Amino acid sequence: MSSLSDDPRLRELTALRRVRDRIDREYAKPLDVESLARYAHMSAGHLSRRFREVFGESPYSYLMTRRIERAMALLRRGDVSVTQACFEVGFSSLGTFSTRFTELVGMPPSAYRRNPGLAAGIPSWMEKQATRPIRNREAKRSAGQ
Repeated sequence: MSSLSDDPRLRELTALRRVRDRIDREYAKPLDVESLARYAHMSAGHLSRRFREVFGESPYSYLMTRRIERAMALLRRGDVSVTQACFEVGFSSLGTFSTRFTELVGMPPSAYRRNPGLAAGIPSWMEKQATRPIRNREAKRSAGQ
């Protein structure tokens, strides 16, 4: 009788969850697919393929989405500038941050900071769901339904 830890699929899923948890924890640090792959004891290509199959997006996209979500929360507070939010969530370029933010949120970070919309006065669990960045492919799918 073999134990669950002997099942290579379960070991791989555990490693993928550990990578996702590390991105969630360390999103503001410089992370790249190669270092995440070493952490998971996989090749970068294998990690990218399997991460996308399991979680629906690449490790890089997942990292960018987490960073933008954190930036949105900072900007909603109103006491942090766009530049401060950019660097606090781990971007090293304001231009890249603004581009990614606009792609995922649908408006530039400066406009979002001025008018975060419905975020004021609603429960935090609802705010998180309502203000979650929508990836382009998700927006196309929901618009077509």
